[in-house]
Order: sequence, then C-alpha cells, then structure tokens
Amino acid sequence: MSAAISLPSGSSKAEERKVLAGTLVGTSIEWYDFFIYAQAAALVLGPLFLAPVSEDNPGLAQIIAFATIGISFLFRPLGAVVAGHLGDKLGRKQMLVFTLVMMGAATALIGVLPTYAQIGIWAPILLVFLRILQGFSAGGEWGGAALMSVEHAPINKRGFFGAFPQIGVPIGMILATGVLWVLSTSMSPEAFNSWGWRVPFLFSIVLIIVGFLIRRSVEESPVFKEMQLRKKESAAPLGQLFKHNTREVVLAALIFVANNAAGYLLIAFFLSYTTRVLGMERPPVLLTTTVAAFGWLIFTLIGGMLSDKIGRVRTFQIGYTLVLLWVIPMWFLIDSKNLFLFFVAAFVLTIGLGLSYGPQSALYAEMFPATVRYSGVSIGYAFGAILGGAFAPMIAEAIFNATGVSWHIGVYLAVATLVSLTAVSLVKETKGVDLHVKEVHEEFLREHPEAVKEFGLAGEHQTK
Repeated sequence: MSAAISLPSGSSKAEERKVLAGTLVGTSIEWYDFFIYAQAAALVLGPLFLAPVSEDNPGLAQIIAFATIGISFLFRPLGAVVAGHLGDKLGRKQMLVFTLVMMGAATALIGVLPTYAQIGIWAPILLVFLRILQGFSAGGEWGGAALMSVEHAPINKRGFFGAFPQIGVPIGMILATGVLWVLSTSMSPEAFNSWGWRVPFLFSIVLIIVGFLIRRSVEESPVFKEMQLRKKESAAPLGQLFKHNTREVVLAALIFVANNAAGYLLIAFFLSYTTRVLGMERPPVLLTTTVAAFGWLIFTLIGGMLSDKIGRVRTFQIGYTLVLLWVIPMWFLIDSKNLFLFFVAAFVLTIGLGLSYGPQSALYAEMFPATVRYSGVSIGYAFGAILGGAFAPMIAEAIFNATGVSWHIGVYLAVATLVSLTAVSLVKETKGVDLHVKEVHEEFLREHPEAVKEFGLAGEHQTK
C-alpha cells in the first residue's frame, strides 16, 4: 500500500540563493574553460600544434583546428551517459563537483602543453586527448546544473531559476573574450602567440577552486531526495530512459541544434572570420564581441522569465523565428568591416539566442520523469550539441572556402533553425507540470519516521 503526499515545491530563500549561485558560478567557469579553447582554436592552435599543415595550407590547418572543437562534442554523450546514470543514482550534487574538477584539470593542462615544434606529433595527440576530457566533462555538467536549479525552484519560477545555469554560457564567453582582449592589448602579437595564449588556460585553476568551494556548499536536489525516500530508483535508468522516453530524447536533441550552431559561430567563427578574412584588428573585435555577449546574457534571463508567463514552447518559437529572420542579413553587416555594424549583427543575433536558450533548462526538466531526468536532459543536450555546434565553425569555414560568399553560411544556419523550430513545435507545453515524486511507501514512512520531519510532511499523508 502506498501513500500520496504533498511535498514542498521549493527550497528556503537562503538555499535558493545558494543554488542559483552554485549553478551560475560553476557553469560560467565550465564554459569559460570550453570557450577559451574555441577562441584559441580560432587564433593560434593551428600554427602551434599543426605546424606542417599550417605551413603548406593555412586554410586547411584552420579547418582542422576548428575540427578539434567538434571532436570533444563526440564524447559529450559518453559523459552524459556516465554522469546521467550516476546523477540519477547518486545525486546531482556529486556529479556537479566531479565534472567541474575534471573540466578544470583538462583546461589547465592545455595551458602547459608543449607545441609541435617541441614534441612533434605528440603535441596534437595530447591536445585532442585533453579536448576529449573537456567534452566528457561538459556532457555531464549541464544536466546536473539545470536540474539543481529547476528542481529547487518554486513551480511558477522554474523558467527564471533554470535560466541561471544558461547565463553561465554568455558569462563564460564574456570572461573568455575579455581575458583574451586584455592579453591582446597588453602584449605584442609575437608574445601572445609565443606564451601569452597559455595564460587564460592557467587562469582556470583559480576559477575552479572558487567554483568547487561554492558547489560543495549546495544542498542536494529536493526531487532527488524524494527519489531516495521512495527507494524506487531504477537499477538501470539509462535502459528505462530509452524504453519509455526515446521520443523526448530525440526532440530535446533537435531543439538544441540551431541555438548551439549559431552560438558557436558567435563564440569562435566570427573572431576568426573578421580578423583572418576581413583583416580587422583582433583587440577591437574581441571587445565588440564581449560587449555583444551581454545581450545574450540579458535575453537569456528574459527568455527564462518570459517562459514562466507564456510557456516554454511559445518562448522558444519566438526566439527561433528571430534567429531565422536574422542569420542571412547579418552577414552583410559583418562584411562591411565596420565595428559598429559588426556589433549590431552580433547583438541582434543574441536576442534570438537568448530567448531560445533561457527556457531550455525548465523545458527539458519538465519533459522527463524524475527517475531518468538527469540522463534524459544530459543525453538530449549532448546529442543536440553534436548535431549543432560541434562542427559548426568547421562547416562555416568549409562553406566559405568553397563558395567565397559569407551569406551562404546563413543558409546553413537557417536550415538548422527550421529543424529546431519544427522540433520544439512538436512538444506539448510543459509549464507547470509536477516534477516531484509523490508516492512514498507507507511501510518506509513507518520504519523511518525521521523522513517525515526531513521532508516537512508533518505526518499528514492520505492512504490510497
């Protein structure tokens, strides 16, 4: 016989603030690590780690450098599977700390990695290995952060709470581009290419220590505690996920394709294209990109809050419609070589990116049942990243090399946006669904009366 109980839908205000800080700071640091690599790939990794190819064919070396960004995405699903399985079994908090430390270690080691001139072929091999570790870590990071924020949230603020791990992406980008801008303006190009590029990677050590201490202080998700209370965790949540929720995993992946593809062009390709092809100076481009990224931050928060008012699906649809209308015209502004028009191109893109990114945590969490939620959101997100951003800079570079026309890249983005817009339109609105695990064995409550006090049940439950 079981009992139906009403569990609290949120946490204390102090704990809520701690959770928001933990998911925001940790995710910002993880994405700083990820983006600093993407921007280094746009600037220096080709000549330093692919020297023979770079000397013979600089364009091909740049394509390969961008491909190393994508390689890590191929290992995101593995990280999502491992972290998702353990997160559904052992808890969200442990996985958040583990993925943060792994990402930081891989990033710092890239900062001390010898180049091709020093150790030959081992240089790109070790670079790819560390990039794989970054991808494995990122695969498990987002799902845990998203669930910690959404599962702690009051039911009418899940979109807003879920936007906090999302704004870790633009904050990570602002940190990465900001650090590169400071270095680019404070040293010569020769010094930056020689040793200065290593500084942002090594700076990650300080950020990881801060993030580790903050995340260690966060309480476990209340929904996971309820799963423990039930004693009904699946012995194989991954198998259960694909048995009952394959459709949701596929839709989650497709929904993310366009946002991730356009986001990685903003993060990595724009910098390479404007400096290498258009001949614009690196420092002002970095500064302009950093300022434009504040639009991504602002509209991601707006997207989360708006989804609490009008729904997750509708907010996504508005965001993707804006992206679809902008991804071709923006190239004519970029090609003007005018910094202000480049800013306009990037900033307007961030409006649609933010509105189609802010509601993602809440939407994904509400699409999956609690027992497989970590696995479902992590794996859907990871496969969406492979289909979207993994090779977007490489594809954009290849399109431009083949056609010499930049707006053709916009056609590629428009197709990706149509795919994601269609996928999110197939999802039934999720706003307000119950995330909690309501059924608790009556026998368990009798054997463990302390659980009643811990979950604030006040001894009131109704026998079915």
